[in-house]
Amino acid sequence: MAKRLLYAAGCAALLTGCQGMSADSTAPPHPDPMRNAPPITRGFDAQGLSDVMLAEMAGQRGDFRRAALGYQGAARRYRSAALAERATLAARYTEDTDLLSSTADLWQTLAPEDDAPEALLSGIAIDRGEWALALRHRLELSRQGGDGQLLALVDLALESGVALGELVPPLRAYADAHPADLDPGLAMARLEAVGGDPTAALARIDRLSAMTLATAELWLVQSQIALEAGNTGLAESAARRGLALAPGDSRFFLALAQSAISRGDIPAAEGQIDRLLQRYPDNPTLRLALARLYLQFDAPAPAQRLLLPLLDRDNTPPGAYLLLASIAEQRGETDNALLYYRQVPPGPGFNESRALAIRMLARDARYAALQEFVRVESLRHARHRTTLTQLGIEALDSAGQMAAADALLSDALTQAPDDNDLLYTRAMRDYAQGNLARMLETLETLVDRDPNDAAALNALGYTLATETDRLDEALSLVERAAAIEPDSPAILDSLGWIHFKLGDSQLALDYLQRAYAAVPDQEIAAHYAETLLTLGQTEKAKRVVNAALSSSETHPDIDDLLRRHPELGLTTSSSISTGRTHADAANGQ
Repeated sequence: MAKRLLYAAGCAALLTGCQGMSADSTAPPHPDPMRNAPPITRGFDAQGLSDVMLAEMAGQRGDFRRAALGYQGAARRYRSAALAERATLAARYTEDTDLLSSTADLWQTLAPEDDAPEALLSGIAIDRGEWALALRHRLELSRQGGDGQLLALVDLALESGVALGELVPPLRAYADAHPADLDPGLAMARLEAVGGDPTAALARIDRLSAMTLATAELWLVQSQIALEAGNTGLAESAARRGLALAPGDSRFFLALAQSAISRGDIPAAEGQIDRLLQRYPDNPTLRLALARLYLQFDAPAPAQRLLLPLLDRDNTPPGAYLLLASIAEQRGETDNALLYYRQVPPGPGFNESRALAIRMLARDARYAALQEFVRVESLRHARHRTTLTQLGIEALDSAGQMAAADALLSDALTQAPDDNDLLYTRAMRDYAQGNLARMLETLETLVDRDPNDAAALNALGYTLATETDRLDEALSLVERAAAIEPDSPAILDSLGWIHFKLGDSQLALDYLQRAYAAVPDQEIAAHYAETLLTLGQTEKAKRVVNAALSSSETHPDIDDLLRRHPELGLTTSSSISTGRTHADAANGQ
């Protein structure tokens, strides 16, 4: 429900944008930030006059930060809302959101009856991802009798993919306290539907329509929620009522098209979509959105008809190739899908298109074709050779084609023998395959080439610590890596494990606690638990082990720990994985 409502809201937002409606923004509307500032009517002493004049001069020179700070100081001194407004207007021309927030807060404090500070503070909160704070400002704006735009806020949050749970209690309280207020009621209905209760959402809209004058927005929200609830009759009826009130609103054509598609009436849907395309003939984004709508309801043929005209453009959107490839792939037309995937140029969608093509070939067990695809694409796009090779290796390994993956890597290194990333990949594969000598040689070469390669330093140090008795050398290497990336959980784990092996369990514990808090994977957990056990903290070690066992189906390092220290937990065959696979040494694990 949430995903489908997100899609409906996204399409509606797209059409809203097509019609020229604007969203909230903190961008300044005028080239001169002081153009609309209120006059200063209160008198100043000598210092105050000097401060304000300096702020004015700073603004005229384009030093808006200094101007904002000057006005802000004067506003605090004289408790002047007009000066606080000037400070905020100047701050909007800086990139300092903290300064903008503080000036707007001061303005709101000094002019609590003014709508503008609340609206601005809401916009700042949205930019920061602080949705609960944004809602609080919008609710306050509504309490003051202003336009809180609560439904717009919820739709924006929904489109952003954030968790909406924290918005529900304050919005429900406000909506229930204002049962005839349309905006909070519709916003709450949207949240109820997203939360999986479309019945409550539709009941709320029914109450609203009975208590207040129904608007086009009410019928639009009802249509969208009814559609997602599977009530296509209500969805179509609401859309037609909304269209009667707002005959120029394209979102109702979209709602009618969605209703027709959901009940399988593709000709009716195409009629509505044709009306949209007549209004916006040169909008490829709209075509893509409508094609996705068809595909959402498993109607690939009309989606393809919408997309094909985009291929005649000089700048075909990458999304058109991806969707056409997806349609061909669903039909079993693998070669056609490959042609479309190959058409995506370097830039947005490039890696995604090649990854999808490679996975498709692996799924069809066309391993030779997969290798050839990677080789050809690497020649066509040499700058992406490393990524393409790694995608191919991952797909072949997952299919159990390790020899083919090795051949692919060897071929790539023949083309680019000095590619550090490819050499690093080979080193990790050498380790997994037991070729420790070449793995160490390769890592030493990488460290010599780039003494600041933290990943190579850490991998080399960790491997020396676990596979040889060269602990002092290992510690020196990992300490160099830590100086470059001090907060890396992998490096912290390596430091902790080396100190443990050197006999300093207390120092090891500090590093391992930090690593485990950041990334509680099974290998770090094994190191952490063994260190805790050595320090006599057996019960805590058991909790760490149990958490690792329950969080992953495979846990070779925990299994190894339990074999050596059965007192930490069960050692039955059901709890121990078959075979031990060392995690990627590149991650210091």
